[in-house]
Amino acid sequence: MHRSTSRARRTTAAALALTAGVAGSLIAASAPAQAAPPGEKDVTAVMFEWKFDSVAEACTDALGPAGYGFVQVSPPQEHIQGGQWWTSYQPVSYRIAGRLGDRGQFKSMIDTCHAAGVKVIADSVINHMSAGNGTGTGGSSYTKYNYPGIYAPGDFDNCTAQINNYGDRFNVQECELVGLADLDTGEDYVRGRIAGYLNDLLSLGVDGFRIDAAKHMAAGDLANIKSRLSNPNVYWKHEAIHGAGEAVSPAEYLGSGDVQEFRYARDLKRIFTGENLAYLKTFGESWGYMPSDKSNVFVANHDTERGGDTLSYKDGATYTLAHVFMLAWPYGNPDVHSGYEYTDRDAGPPNGGQVNACYSDGWKCQHDWREISSMVGFRNTARGQSVTNWWDNGGDRIAFGRGSKAYVALNHEGSSLTRTFQTSLPTGDYCDVQSGKGVTVDGSGRFTATLGAGTALALHVGARNCDGGTDPDPVTSGVSFSVNATTTWGQNIYVTGNRPELGNWNPGSALKLDPAAYPVWKLDVELPEGTSFEYKYLRKDGSGNVTWESGANRTATVTSTKITLNDTWRD
Repeated sequence: MHRSTSRARRTTAAALALTAGVAGSLIAASAPAQAAPPGEKDVTAVMFEWKFDSVAEACTDALGPAGYGFVQVSPPQEHIQGGQWWTSYQPVSYRIAGRLGDRGQFKSMIDTCHAAGVKVIADSVINHMSAGNGTGTGGSSYTKYNYPGIYAPGDFDNCTAQINNYGDRFNVQECELVGLADLDTGEDYVRGRIAGYLNDLLSLGVDGFRIDAAKHMAAGDLANIKSRLSNPNVYWKHEAIHGAGEAVSPAEYLGSGDVQEFRYARDLKRIFTGENLAYLKTFGESWGYMPSDKSNVFVANHDTERGGDTLSYKDGATYTLAHVFMLAWPYGNPDVHSGYEYTDRDAGPPNGGQVNACYSDGWKCQHDWREISSMVGFRNTARGQSVTNWWDNGGDRIAFGRGSKAYVALNHEGSSLTRTFQTSLPTGDYCDVQSGKGVTVDGSGRFTATLGAGTALALHVGARNCDGGTDPDPVTSGVSFSVNATTTWGQNIYVTGNRPELGNWNPGSALKLDPAAYPVWKLDVELPEGTSFEYKYLRKDGSGNVTWESGANRTATVTSTKITLNDTWRD
């Protein structure tokens, strides 16, 4: 194997650059130009540990229709065996042979998503290889530092100790992240092998990359690797976690791609759980964040929801409202994390990543929660519009417009809010994409509405009629169940009734409701027009124990349009 860059020359050059204090600026200046996310749709659905076949189905059924611009898939490369989610982040080769699907399934997923109007981002692990020895998910044998046909011991950094000092640049970028074999990305050969892998993904139609653990590679190394790609201006985003006082700054990586702004998600948690939403009036670059057009933002990702430094699905309506705000607010390009329930933070995906249905087997499907998915169209419509008509009550009730294109209100307090809102929207009828109910804006741009506790309202010029083609609800005739029901950990709320679509009173076939707006649980079900039916709610715990609500069977009839049932659990 040819190595054109020696260890001694590389270390000496790095030391000289750091001594001069110009490493960051030189790296940024020499990096290739970076294009912003292309097109008018900048929201990415991050399908964490979803099999490629399941991602393809979601692109067709949910992501494309909702207006998502991108879908991000978990690392496709062959990795160590094991049931934990993090095994996907310990590669052993650059073959597409992980637990989520093979090369053919990966290519088919890309083609299907493209047909649905959704571009594909691949999570890419190029900083390191595995932490141990064994046989990979595709049958490749390996030992740490020796991956036959790819890497030999000389291709790894000399420091084999684990990173223990984030104030030391050498320690962060030359030593091992949690014991993983750290590739020497300063070597010409290693750079070429990594570029070869990314070029292979590009040849299959991949539209961009998330660069895992970017902070643990020198920004100049990554810029060099990117310059070797068949499309050196391909979209990519760096995972570079901000840490106050650390030696490596996320801003160093802006020259070769967008950078994930972790402070955004941390601050959202702080504001939504302990401070006032009114403080969000200036949210963005004035808070010290990186430039909006170069920042990737999120409410949570797979690491932060498990670590607790951001919100998670376990935060119920608070989590949902944070997404509504993120998708309405004009800062960064947003990710919507779509994962699965967990009690064990290491647990891998249900069914090995196969999603048979949303809201079953633990799959959360946040990308398809009505309150979230409806805001993707809102964001696409509001693109390029500045914030207008800001209002707040000094606490946790806020509202604002996006020019003359859109308007949103959030009530993050414990009681309902009724008020007249001032907008810059054209006069006429609108559909509140959060509730599916009609709203009329008068000739002065005003409307009056009531927002329940922990809910939002969102209007935009692309959704004028709840009964027409812009209705965000795919159910054309049926029922929207909504029940206020408290639960303890491990319990969920279901509905069943005297129809096959409702499980024919069989608890084992009952339909699980979505807790996105907890303590309100929701589910839309298609039923033929004119159908009269009986139904009842029940609780199930993790062991399958069932508790029925009290009282007589509830009754309802489907009208020509979808009916909404606003119920309260009966103890």
